[in-house]
Amino acid sequence: MARYHDDLRLAHVLADAADAATMGRFKALDLKVETKPDMTPVSEADKASEELIRSQLQRARPRDAILGEEYGIEGTGPRRWVIDPIDGTKNYVRGVPVWATLISLMEAGEGGYQPVVGVVSAPALGRRWWAAKGAGAYTGRSLSSATRMNVSKVEQLSDASFAYSSLSGWEERGRLDGFLDLTREVWRTRAYGDFWPYMMVAEGSVDICAEPELSLWDMAANAIIVQEAGGSFTGLDGTPGPHSGNAAASNGLLHEELLGYLNQRY
Repeated sequence: MARYHDDLRLAHVLADAADAATMGRFKALDLKVETKPDMTPVSEADKASEELIRSQLQRARPRDAILGEEYGIEGTGPRRWVIDPIDGTKNYVRGVPVWATLISLMEAGEGGYQPVVGVVSAPALGRRWWAAKGAGAYTGRSLSSATRMNVSKVEQLSDASFAYSSLSGWEERGRLDGFLDLTREVWRTRAYGDFWPYMMVAEGSVDICAEPELSLWDMAANAIIVQEAGGSFTGLDGTPGPHSGNAAASNGLLHEELLGYLNQRY
């Protein structure tokens, strides 16, 4: 962790600030919500949280680039912070506590930018997860009060718990048949959605999860946390990392079978 210790500390500071901002407006009766061109909602809290994170990064890491869901890319260079101010905005605006701020640092390398630090903070659930390249994945209240995470050792799909977000995305992309076949094969299915399934894969309480359409800011922090917990994180095409526009995560032992079902008859 030594190489990225300062960056990880900074990511926690950023998450603390974002938590205070988002919790301050959670369930507010006068919360302003708009519809973006892609027909997804964005709240004033999304914008305020990203602005807050950006301003702190500009002071603390002025040479680093920043990519965020609400305000796009700013800056250039080999290091890039990737921010999703509220992953799970639809939950946030309805008062459902399953949402989180996702913060990742990516560095240029082989195959493009790859995540080296990730923090996922879900203040309404009272949970936080994080990882740094080569240092493992952890959950807890702070860097000094943490438990190391490891993926499960389930080897059979018939014993596996499978998490996803919704059915509609799989149907829209012509992957529903394989998806449904997978749900019939596994032990248990649950539609937790958004960041949470990936964190549960990292913790070992869920064995496999997948989503058919995602953006980089949805995946960068999740990817490094799952990988550092000993799991696999790829696109549905099997490409490692968070760049495929979709994602499949697992304990590693079940990954090839997971991809096989989700690409079946596609």
